[in-house]
Amino acid sequence: MAKKSKPASRKAVKNAPAKKKAVKSKAKAKPAKPVSVEAMLKKAYEPARLAMIYHPFYEGKIEITPKCCVRDFNDFAIWYTPGVAESCKAINKDKELSYTHTNRWNTVAVVSDGTRVLGLGDIGPEAGMPVMEGKSLLFKYLGGVDAYPLCLGTKDPEEIINTVKLLQPSLGGVNLEDISQPKCFYILERLRKECEIPVWHDDQQGTGTIVAAGAVNAAKMVGKKPSQMKAVFIGAGAANIAISRIMQVSGFKWENMIMCDSKGTLHPGREEVKAEFKEKWFMCENSNKERVVGTSQDAMKGADIVVAASKPGPGTIKPEWIKGMANDSIVFATANPIPEIWPWEAKEAGAKIVATGRSDFPNQVNNSLGFPGIFRGTLDVRARTISDTMCLAAVLEIAKTAEDKGLTEEYIVPTMDEWEVFPREAAAVGRAAIKEGIARVKLSRQELYEKAESIIRRARNQTKYLMKGRYIPPPPKA
Repeated sequence: MAKKSKPASRKAVKNAPAKKKAVKSKAKAKPAKPVSVEAMLKKAYEPARLAMIYHPFYEGKIEITPKCCVRDFNDFAIWYTPGVAESCKAINKDKELSYTHTNRWNTVAVVSDGTRVLGLGDIGPEAGMPVMEGKSLLFKYLGGVDAYPLCLGTKDPEEIINTVKLLQPSLGGVNLEDISQPKCFYILERLRKECEIPVWHDDQQGTGTIVAAGAVNAAKMVGKKPSQMKAVFIGAGAANIAISRIMQVSGFKWENMIMCDSKGTLHPGREEVKAEFKEKWFMCENSNKERVVGTSQDAMKGADIVVAASKPGPGTIKPEWIKGMANDSIVFATANPIPEIWPWEAKEAGAKIVATGRSDFPNQVNNSLGFPGIFRGTLDVRARTISDTMCLAAVLEIAKTAEDKGLTEEYIVPTMDEWEVFPREAAAVGRAAIKEGIARVKLSRQELYEKAESIIRRARNQTKYLMKGRYIPPPPKA
C-alpha cells in the first residue's frame, strides 16, 4: 500500500502547489522582441493547418479504456455476469449507490445540436463532433472528468430537453455546448429546474466565469474599481449575456454596462426584443443608465473595458473605436477562431491590457480554465446544480491563482499548463456548493483539494505513459 502523505495546512492547500516565486502585482513584463505582422499571422493560422493533418491521423481524440484490473479471464465473472448482479441488486434498492458502483460519479455528457459551433454557426451535429471531442479531451486532461460527446440529430428544444432528461441515470452531469440562442437560454433554464443532476451551458456560465476572472485582475492592474468601471459588451448572444451576469456578481454594476447587438445599443426603446429575447430585454431595462443610443463605436466612447463575443475578425472592432476609450483601457476580444481585433492592433490603438480566446496569444480567457475545475468540484460533492455562487467561487480562485504568481499586463489569468489552478478551483467550487446546501457529499476544503489533485494527476500521467509506450503514437511530420 502506498504511504499516505501528510495532510497539508489550510494555507498550504489554498496556495499549493504553486512553486514560482510571486512578484508584485504591479510588476511590468519584459519588453517583447519586435515581431513582424507576417510572423504573427503565420502563428495565428498554424493550428488550423496542423488540425487538418493531425485529426485524420488519430481518427478522433478520445477513446474508452478500462480502469479495473483484468488479471485473467476469471475477472470477467466479477465485472460482468454472474458477479455484477450483486451490484445491480444493491443499486435497485438504493439508486445513490450508482455513484459508487459505477463510473456515473465522474461521467459528463457534452451535448450539442451543432447550431452555433465556435464562430462557424449552424454547421450540424456531425461537423460539431470534432469540437465536442476536443471538449471531452480537455475535461479529462485538465479535470480528470470522463466526458463523452453526444451530438444530437435534432434542433427541437423539446427533443433536446427530453433526451437529456432520459440520459440522467447514466450521468453525473451535463455540459451543453454550441446551441444557438435564444433556445439555449430556454433549454438550460428547463433542464436546471427539471433534472436531478447538474446541467450547465459552457457558452454561458463557463465563458462568464473565465472572463469575469480576467476582468477582476485586469481592473487591479490598471488601478480601477470594478464598481466604477464602464463596461461595454459587443455582441448580445449567450456568451455576453452570461458574462455580464457573472461580472455583475463579481463587482461590476449593471447600470455601468452597455450591451450592443448587430442593430446597436440595448436600451428601453428596443421594444422589438421584448417578446423573443427576454435576456436582452433585461439588459435593455437594467443597463445603459445614460441611455446611449447608437452603434458599438458610440457605446465604446469613454469605456474602461470592452468585452467582445461577436463575429470573428479581424476587423469586427476597429482600432479607432479603441482610441475613443478611457485611459488604460481593457479589451477582451474572445471570438474564435479569429478575435474581433488582432491583439497588436488593439495595443497600438492604446489598449493597456488585451485578452483573447486563443492559447497562442497572451491572456487567454478561454473556458478551458473554468469547466474542468468547476465540474471536478461539482462532481466530487455531487452537487444538484451549478449556481452563480459556485461560479463566483471559481472566478475568485482563478483570479487569486494568477495573483499568487504575479500579475502583469500579459498575465491576468493562469495558463492551462499551470495545472494547480484546477484542483484549487475544484476545492473552492465544492465548498461553495456545500455552504449553499446543494451538495450531497460534504468534504473539507483540504479533502476536496487532495481528491481533485489525485484524480487530475492520474489523468495527466495516464496520457504521459500512453505516449511514452507509443500506444498514443507521435503525430506525423508536418
